[in-house]
Amino acid sequence: MANWLHPLELEGNLARLIPLKESHKPDLLEAASDGNLWELWYTSVPSVDTVDAYIDFALKQESQGLALPFVIVERASGKVVGSTRFCSVDAPNRRVEIGYTWYAQSVQRTGINTECKYLLLQHAFETLDAIAVEFKTNFFNFPSRNAILRLGAKQDGIIRNHRIDKQGNIRDTVIFSILNSEWPAVKTSLEYKMSKTYP
Repeated sequence: MANWLHPLELEGNLARLIPLKESHKPDLLEAASDGNLWELWYTSVPSVDTVDAYIDFALKQESQGLALPFVIVERASGKVVGSTRFCSVDAPNRRVEIGYTWYAQSVQRTGINTECKYLLLQHAFETLDAIAVEFKTNFFNFPSRNAILRLGAKQDGIIRNHRIDKQGNIRDTVIFSILNSEWPAVKTSLEYKMSKTYP
């Protein structure tokens, strides 16, 4: 199970997920500048000062079989509009997290997030044969918490004093998951939502 994840592209009607590379640095910075997303204290979005470490960490995790990072390309414009990744990989137990997700402000609430999550979940459950997919977010990131619930994930609990963030705040982390037994119903729900976005 050491090579459970392999680099690949996932494509939908609105977006493509392509493997993150160092060459994506300027595209990521441009996307993050759309809304100055690094100013959101409760999330981790690359800035000019942090983008090198952000990419290095993602690619190091990928080389260790612990993550599979993507950039998100809007099909209509051909522009990079965000990033996401499979992470916290537990290959022997066929569990994986979808995390480090952020989008340029201009594409938020456009249906791209729903489609990207659908593509990642479909790959996890139908190709990787995952038994569970996790989502984690800061307790104070209410937009993210609500978006995860809208996907059909269920809240497992809150890990209190889970970690110390870059500002020295002690973070409580909210954990959600979707189980393989729940995927058929979640898939139907997401496909219905996407059908309302594009006929």
